[in-house]
Amino acid sequence: MASEVVGHAAEAAAHGVDLIPVVALLGAAVIAVPLFKRIGLGSVLGYLAAGLLLGPSGIGLIRDPESILTTAELGVVMFLFIIGLEMEPSKLWALRKQIFGLGVIQVAGCGALLTGVGVLLGFAPVVAFIFGMGFVMTSTAIVMQILGERGELATDSGQRMVSILLLEDLAIVPLLAIVAILAPGGGGEVDMVTRLLSIAAPIGAVLLLIFIGQRIMNPFFALLASSKLREVMTAAALLVIFGAALLFQASGLSMAMGAFLAGVLLSTSTFRHQLEADVEPFRGILLGLFFLAVGMSLDLGIVGDNWQIIAVSVVAYMGVKAAGIYVIARLLKASHAVALERAVLMGQGGEFAFVLYTTAVSAGIIDGPTNAIFTATVIVSMVLTPFFIIGLRFVMPKAAEQSMEGVEAADGLSGRILIIGFGRFGQIASQPLLAMRHSVSIIDNDTEMIRAAAQIGFKVYYGDGTRLDILHAAGANTADLILICTDRKEQTTRIAELVRDEFPLVRVMARAFDRGHAIELVTAGVEYQVRETFESALSFGGEAIRMLGAGEEEAAEIVEGVRERDRQRFELQLAGEDWRGLGRLLLSNAQEQAREGGVTVAEEAAEDAVAKSTQPKQPV
Repeated sequence: MASEVVGHAAEAAAHGVDLIPVVALLGAAVIAVPLFKRIGLGSVLGYLAAGLLLGPSGIGLIRDPESILTTAELGVVMFLFIIGLEMEPSKLWALRKQIFGLGVIQVAGCGALLTGVGVLLGFAPVVAFIFGMGFVMTSTAIVMQILGERGELATDSGQRMVSILLLEDLAIVPLLAIVAILAPGGGGEVDMVTRLLSIAAPIGAVLLLIFIGQRIMNPFFALLASSKLREVMTAAALLVIFGAALLFQASGLSMAMGAFLAGVLLSTSTFRHQLEADVEPFRGILLGLFFLAVGMSLDLGIVGDNWQIIAVSVVAYMGVKAAGIYVIARLLKASHAVALERAVLMGQGGEFAFVLYTTAVSAGIIDGPTNAIFTATVIVSMVLTPFFIIGLRFVMPKAAEQSMEGVEAADGLSGRILIIGFGRFGQIASQPLLAMRHSVSIIDNDTEMIRAAAQIGFKVYYGDGTRLDILHAAGANTADLILICTDRKEQTTRIAELVRDEFPLVRVMARAFDRGHAIELVTAGVEYQVRETFESALSFGGEAIRMLGAGEEEAAEIVEGVRERDRQRFELQLAGEDWRGLGRLLLSNAQEQAREGGVTVAEEAAEDAVAKSTQPKQPV
C-alpha cells in the first residue's frame, strides 16, 4: 500500500510540481520542532535534526540542500528587516559606540586569535586567516532566534549582541575585498576604475536606499493603504525587503544589511506595526527553512573521512572564540554572567562563513576538500550551540517559570478603561475608577501578582501589553482611556507607541520613571503623564514644612509654586531647550522665593548656587 502511494506521488510529480519535498519539510518541522522544544532542546536543534534526517546524509529525500539554503537565506533577510523596524534611527545612533567599538574589538580580537589557531593546526597563514575570519562571523539566524524566543532583543545584553552582529554583517564586505587581493595574481590586475567602482557602489546603494526610505516609502504605503487591500500591503512589504536586499547584493554588500536598513528607515513610519504583522509569518517559515537547509548541508561522509581535523577544529575554534569573547566582555566591564552567556551564544561560526569560503575557492586560495572541511566545521559548531546553551542553564541562575494555574488570559475584554500593569502604582490608580463604578479591564504579565490580586477581589487578566494582538484582545480598540502603569521604562514607552500608532483615538495616561522618560512619553502621544516619585516627594516636602510651623494655606501655596515652576521647566525642555540653559529660570524662581521670604540674595551667589545644582545630573 505504501509503495502504491509513493508511486502515485512520483507519477503526479512527473506531471506538475513535486510536492513530496515540500510536504516532507513541513511535516518534519511541525513534528520535530515541538518535540525538541518539549524535551528542552529548543526549536533550532529541532530544525537542524529534521534537516539532517531529510538530507543526503539521512534518508536522502532532498538531494540538493544548497538550492534550499539559497532560498531560505531570505528568512535571515526578513529577520533583520523586523529587527530594523524596532531600531529607530535615534536608537541606532545611540548604539554607534557598541557597533563600531565593541563590534570592531570582538571581530579583530577573535579574528587574530582564530588565525593563530589555524596556523597551529598546520594551515598556511593565508588559509588560516580565511578559516579564522569566516568562523568569526557568528550565526545571525541562531543568535537572533534564541534572543527572540527569550524576549531579550530589547535588553542591554541583547542590544550589545545585535550591535556585534551588525558589525559582522558589515565586515563581510572588506573581507571579500581582501580575498580578491589575496587571490593568486589577483591583486595587480585590478585597474583604478574597478577599484573606485567597488568603493562607490556600496556607498551609492546606501545613499539611494536612504533617499527612497525618507522620500518615497511613506507616501507609497499611504497610497496603498487607501486601497484597503491587505494582500497589496503585504506584497508591498515584501517588495521593499527584497528590493533593498537586491540593491545591496548587487553593490557587493550583504542582503541582510539592506533589509535591516530598510527596516530602520521605516521604523518611524505609521505603518511600522502593520508591516511587522504582514512579514512575520513569512519570516518564521523561511527562517525555519534556513535551519532545515543547514541541517541538510551537513555531509556526514565528509565528517567521517576527516573527523580528526574537524573535531579538533570545532573544539579549538569554538573554545578560543568563546574565550576571546568572554575576556573582551569582562575587560569592557560586563558581568561574569553576561560575558559567559555572550561567549556561549556567539561561540559558533555563521552563515556568512559559507559566502567567504566559497569566494576563497573561486579565487583559488583554498581547494574544494579544504572548503568542505571548513564548511563542516562551521555547521557542526552551529549544531552544537543549542546543546551548549542547554548546558549553560546549569551554570547560570535559572529564572523561575511562571505558573498559569488559576490565571485567565486576556481575550475579548470590553472595559471602558484599560489598565496595563497592576503593581503598586496600578493598584492605587485603579481605586478611584472602581469607586466611581467605571467599567475597568486590567492586564498584567506577572502571574503571582494576578493570583494575589484575586485573593483580595481584583480580577486581573494575563497579557503582555507590548504585543499588539494582546492589546486587541484586551479591548484597547474600544476603550475610552488607557492607563499604562508598568514599572519598566522601555516597556511603558513601547506600549505608548503601539497605542499611538494603532489606536490614535484612545486617550492615554502613563506612569513615567523620570523627567527624560516623561518627555519620551509626551513625544509618543501620551496625553497625561506623572513621574512616579514627583507627587509623593512633593507631598512629603509639604508635610515637612507643616511640621516646621507653616500654615495649611501657606504650605499649599509653596507646594503649588514648586509644581508650577517644575511645569515651566518641563515645557521648556519639551520644546527642545537645553537643560543647562534653564538656569535663568531657576535663578529668577530662587530670587523670587527669597524675596517673598524677606531675604535678599546676591545675584552672583544665586548664580553659583544654580550652576552647582544643575551640573551633577538632570533632575527627576
